[in-house]
Amino acid sequence: MPSRRTVLAATAGVTAGLAVGTGAHALGADDTLRALIARMTPEEKVGQLFVVRVYGDSATDPDQADVDANLKEIGVRTAAELIGTYRVGGIIYFTWTHNTRDPRQIAELSNGIQRASLAQPRGLPVLIATDQEHGAVCRIGRPATLFPGAMAMGAGGSRTDARTLGRISGAELRAMGVRQDYSPDADVNVNPANPIIGVRSFGAGPEAVGALVAAEVAGYQDAGVAATAKHFPGHGDTAVDSHTGFPVITHSRELWEKLDAVPFRAAIAAGVDSIMTAHIQFPALDGSGDPATLSHPVLTGILRDELGYDGVVVTDSLGMAGVRTKYGDDRVPVLALKAGADQLLDPPTLDIAFHAVLKALQDGELTESRLDESLLRILRLKSRLGLLDRPYVNAKDVGRVVGTARHLAAADRIAERTTTLLVNEGGLLPLSRRTHGTVLVVGPDPDSPSGTTGPPTGVLAAALTGLGFTATALPTGTEPSAATVDQAVAAARTADAVVVGTCNVTAGGGQQRLVERLVATGRPVVAVAVRNPYDVAHLPSVRACLATYSWTDVELRAAARVIAGRVAPRGRLPVPVQRADDPAQVLYPIGHGLTY
Repeated sequence: MPSRRTVLAATAGVTAGLAVGTGAHALGADDTLRALIARMTPEEKVGQLFVVRVYGDSATDPDQADVDANLKEIGVRTAAELIGTYRVGGIIYFTWTHNTRDPRQIAELSNGIQRASLAQPRGLPVLIATDQEHGAVCRIGRPATLFPGAMAMGAGGSRTDARTLGRISGAELRAMGVRQDYSPDADVNVNPANPIIGVRSFGAGPEAVGALVAAEVAGYQDAGVAATAKHFPGHGDTAVDSHTGFPVITHSRELWEKLDAVPFRAAIAAGVDSIMTAHIQFPALDGSGDPATLSHPVLTGILRDELGYDGVVVTDSLGMAGVRTKYGDDRVPVLALKAGADQLLDPPTLDIAFHAVLKALQDGELTESRLDESLLRILRLKSRLGLLDRPYVNAKDVGRVVGTARHLAAADRIAERTTTLLVNEGGLLPLSRRTHGTVLVVGPDPDSPSGTTGPPTGVLAAALTGLGFTATALPTGTEPSAATVDQAVAAARTADAVVVGTCNVTAGGGQQRLVERLVATGRPVVAVAVRNPYDVAHLPSVRACLATYSWTDVELRAAARVIAGRVAPRGRLPVPVQRADDPAQVLYPIGHGLTY
């Protein structure tokens, strides 16, 4: 396998200046990178700006179904053909594009992508990225180490734990050839009805969010992986999902400064390598009606000029509705670059986006010097990550890094520090095996968010059984029917205690009716809110309620240990929970959390 230096000796002829390591701004380093840029064709320059999806678990030999999907959506057969045709600078891995089957396969796919790119004239290494937020959003599942999600980490409140998460997750991603992670989420979630951020945020307190964002950034970048703070200028107060609509943030400029800006300032102070934009309208920052992703006042005026950020700005996916509402797919990438973005993420049709940018360059709407600014930032990042010197990973050694016993144990201990006990009337918890030996576990089984074993009821039941209880799982769904509720009530009457998982409970909904019927049996009922902690406001009759903030295995196993009394609950709410009957009143404030 050729080294990066060998490849460049044959292509760019500038290897003497490429050993810049982590000193991307060292004397002469930028001159070396500018020399690389000067040798690029216009098509190569445009290609370097795109980060795109591609189907398949191999760069050259994917399954036929993935070949067909690539032909339909991109017009190429494989990742290697994609690189040869468009000379893209980045590729994003998804589970649904079949990029992430297992760690060694991922490492080999990464190497195949690098090999294909470096084989091109003036070939450069590819910056491979993914969304490994942990919790509700993860692309690489077991056997990789999976940590609690952001809101759970907010409940733990430990900067040390956040840095450990970044360091371990970063080391595992790097071992698989992934060098850019679209994490952490720097949004301050102040809207309980937020349909897209929610538990992906560290919480509702801007200073606390900022501290954890900075810590996680440091952890990832200590491990040699670019962290990405998102979604600028702040997506935490929306009631619309920008995947399917166009959210509007009504904060004043003053409120933005006190709330949304704080974590991004912290990320910048921590040296964050990249910042992702939000497809939101923010009239107080830009009255044009454009999404922030396409806003020069937001990306250049505020992020670049006011906040002093000179790292890589990556758009959120250009296939999302929030950025496609006002302009066509041919205008969006051009306007994003004019606004100040560097990387164009996942356009809906690459050929349209690529040729639109190329035409704008040829017509003079985009200048070559403007593209060169973004290319320099992107190449600085690739250099800082070591990609210009060592683009390949050792696929044979990936098992020595990914999902090790030490990493898994660290995730378990961190999860124990996040589980939050919200209600414990009469000291119901912890449950005793002597008095509550048989346990019925009911509730919804939402799809696993991150390739964990799941389903949640099964994971909880298995964990409780492993702790000495006799536990049985009975999935009841997110909207249980009357017959399902009757079945659960009948089963509860034969158990000593009931653990009921909840996921986004609504007033008068099936989950609320299920809990009320279970409580009416007289059996002790323990509710476990497996996503939003706000569920507790709709469960006034339960004697005990825990919040896990996500339903990944690591969080559910920790909750089981808390229920069994193996560990004491230590989490504290990072968001307030309002009363269900009067949202103007706070039922449980930030910082609430019981223990024993």
